[in-house]
Amino acid sequence: MKPWKNCLLAIPLSLMTLFACAPAAAQGILIVGDSISAAFGLELERGWVSLLKARLHEHSYELPVVNASVSGDTTAGGLARLPRLLEVHQPDLVVIELGGNDGLRGLAPDKMQQNLSAMIDAALAADADVLLMGMRIPPNYGVRYTEAFEQVYRDLGSEPEVTLVPFVLEGVAGVPELVQADGIHPNAKGQPGILENAWPPISDWLVKQP
Repeated sequence: MKPWKNCLLAIPLSLMTLFACAPAAAQGILIVGDSISAAFGLELERGWVSLLKARLHEHSYELPVVNASVSGDTTAGGLARLPRLLEVHQPDLVVIELGGNDGLRGLAPDKMQQNLSAMIDAALAADADVLLMGMRIPPNYGVRYTEAFEQVYRDLGSEPEVTLVPFVLEGVAGVPELVQADGIHPNAKGQPGILENAWPPISDWLVKQP
């Protein structure tokens, strides 16, 4: 959470009034992702981010959740968009769900790591906490590439300032009844599974807030 905002402690003698500092209001959660978080192929209201909003409300957390996910986005695209998003929304938590399209395009894992690392640094510099959502790619890309791809998330997730969900589609990917006809994107039945993967670290984060 951000520290207490600066506040004016002027005490007009004529009023003899003391204005005390109050804790800064939570600015909420910013999600920067790709089609997985943009509810590709579905109405946005059926996506996991909308389900997250509903769960927060159920638990009496009236935090704004900004879904800045763009289908087809890469880590380079997310990095380019993030500074403006941080400036406008001033989030307390940034959820980064990117990298899948880098992998599907066969882009260099080291460059993907540089982009994600820069996004993490930007979020931390903006006084936001970071939740990184890991991704995996099909094995037909070869053992060497898929291992290097997954290692990116393990490396970044080992940083003390970063919380990692190892695989955002755990329990969903590869289950025919939970994915769309393309075999990749979760359908409406698969969206709750994504939320269940994301919820534990988000819930832990919420509990730690003042």
